[in-house]
Amino acid sequence: MGPRHRLADTSAPARLAAPDEGIGRDELALATRNHGLPLEALRYDLTPPGLHYVLTHYDIPYVPDDTPWHLTLGGHVHRPLRLDLSDLRAFPQVTTRVTLECAGNGRAFLAPRPVSQPWLLEAVGTAEWTGVPLRLLLAEAGVGADAVDVVFTGADHGVERGVEQDYQRALPVDVATGDDPEVLVAYAMNGAPLPPQHGRPLRLVVPGWYGMAHVKWLREITVADEPFRGFQQAVAYRLRRDPEDEGEPVTRIAPRALLVPPGFPDFMSRARVVPPGPVTLEGRAWSGRAPVARVEVSTDAGRGWREAGLEPDGGHRWAWRRWRYGWTALPGEYVLSARATDAEGRTQPLEPPWNRGGFANNLVQRVPVLCADTRTAAPGADAHPGWTRADSGR
Repeated sequence: MGPRHRLADTSAPARLAAPDEGIGRDELALATRNHGLPLEALRYDLTPPGLHYVLTHYDIPYVPDDTPWHLTLGGHVHRPLRLDLSDLRAFPQVTTRVTLECAGNGRAFLAPRPVSQPWLLEAVGTAEWTGVPLRLLLAEAGVGADAVDVVFTGADHGVERGVEQDYQRALPVDVATGDDPEVLVAYAMNGAPLPPQHGRPLRLVVPGWYGMAHVKWLREITVADEPFRGFQQAVAYRLRRDPEDEGEPVTRIAPRALLVPPGFPDFMSRARVVPPGPVTLEGRAWSGRAPVARVEVSTDAGRGWREAGLEPDGGHRWAWRRWRYGWTALPGEYVLSARATDAEGRTQPLEPPWNRGGFANNLVQRVPVLCADTRTAAPGADAHPGWTRADSGR
């Protein structure tokens, strides 16, 4: 008998990195496919689609413009539906501004590090999503009285930890049929058709929930009369410290504030350089559980905190909010941080909350900054344009 060939042979189990293990080639391959938001792009109220973070588990389905696409809605309903894009556009249209964040954002800071997509802090973006409220589609189909979960199936297909699967996630029926948040079956992003990497032609948008819930390339909705136990629901995206733990499900986004890195960066370290004098520190803050109530800034590595000015949400409950803080920089080295607190008192920790999947790690950001003494410069280097060197003779 020849050797056995199994899916498990090409699909590694979950594991933690060894104490001195660097980022491996498999993690690097994931990082080249899945990109984050350049933090200077936090300045945009709406993230351009090409700068919005992307996390794709499997291949991006190829859907040419003229490809017919149908969404089926079945299971425990009174009237199963089969809808094309024109059918969906006949329903009332809603546009909602939503901040999406990957559940694994911050994973690479953990020790031991879960081996997976090695996110730092850039797995976020904000867009205006246009589509049909899911509750209207479910009302049209008539949800059965015994319904428990609503299951969403994407067209992306692959193998993960030895399990071949379509990407599938579920929402409790009360969330799927509710209006706070109002879940969308979206077909547009920032006023244009969905780009391929963001789920073209249809995706789910679940305001306030981490990105794993926003199923892309949506092709099927199934109302179930028992809890969904698919891989992405019952195995992945659980908060567990030990492999045998059932764990708590990952759901809503924990509060986070991010700082637009000030000044200009070193190419490799990304450490920032600023001139002495007034510096406006700014960034964004968001939370999926309760509105952001306060943002604080530290310029001394978290030893002291001062409150920043927080802009109103402008009616966009599920989107990030801008904050600003005025800082006077003196020559020296600094670590800048910002932290958000929501209206229910949740705030960001200085030490990362650890779990085996590296999920919901909303630790406080640390931005190393050098305030350069402009009277000196590196040998052979000119001062930064616009700076005056005291010894330049000008």
